[in-house]
Amino acid sequence: MQLGYISLQGRGANDLFLADVAKGLSGRLRLCGTVQTNTDRADRRKCDMDLQLLSTGEVLRISEDRGALARGCTLDTSVLAQATVATGAALSGADLLIVNKFGKTETGGGGFAPVIGEALCLGLPVLVGVNKLNLPMFEDFAGGLAEALPEDLRSVLDWCLRAGLCHAA
Repeated sequence: MQLGYISLQGRGANDLFLADVAKGLSGRLRLCGTVQTNTDRADRRKCDMDLQLLSTGEVLRISEDRGALARGCTLDTSVLAQATVATGAALSGADLLIVNKFGKTETGGGGFAPVIGEALCLGLPVLVGVNKLNLPMFEDFAGGLAEALPEDLRSVLDWCLRAGLCHAA
């Protein structure tokens, strides 16, 4: 079982890094999962959040526009559920699962947590982005089986290729 994670400092750093990883693996491995793009808006406190499904290229808006003064979480959980179902359906044809974020939803056992578990049970390697706040819960979820990967694109690409090509063989 191979479960790797990155936990980079800075708002959106994991998202940008994982998008670079997915680009670097494109055409080399069959990917499923998600990468996230955040777009700041001058008229809003909160950014727009979009998930790209790696198996199809489809982009889903996972944030709700709650107005200019909105505070707190703007995650549209119904769209997140749609993304998890689509990702779960793509597991059997993939060499690697990338999950953009092990977030608050996953710490409670929802979101992508069951998909990560299913992938690991299938022997599919998994790469996850985890912020520092959720790292202790992710480590509990992983049960000591997760490997922290360095903040180095080449090293992470190499890890993904080794893990994904072993799975594909």
